[in-house]
Amino acid sequence: MYQQMIFVNLVTSDVPATRRFVTELGWTVNERFSTEECVSAVISDTVVAMFMTREHYARFTDKEVVDSAKASEVLLCLSAESRAKVDELVERAIAAGGTAHGDTQDQGFMYGRGFDDLDGHSWEVVWMDPAVAEG
Repeated sequence: MYQQMIFVNLVTSDVPATRRFVTELGWTVNERFSTEECVSAVISDTVVAMFMTREHYARFTDKEVVDSAKASEVLLCLSAESRAKVDELVERAIAAGGTAHGDTQDQGFMYGRGFDDLDGHSWEVVWMDPAVAEG
């Protein structure tokens, strides 16, 4: 069965620092698609984040490229397999130089926390009870 993938493209002001950051999160760097201008972070088999310099990113759009430290262009949300995995990823992000984002959300069947990465992109990490998610 075909698994659709998503490639999220984001601007970074410091490719080497972002490379270290994503590695500390436990994500894999795909060297085949990483250069001095970008780093390809493999989050899962179907999710890849491409962190590019502003100049490299601008080659793919005619629109103004926002400063993610000052404006929000997207809110990224990743699922986690447990509440503990939510906490683990967010704590790793903070330890790697990111900052906590928003309040912890605990609704019993759903639990989430967030962080901003080194460039201010906001990431949410959410666990949902599989029985509730299935309906």
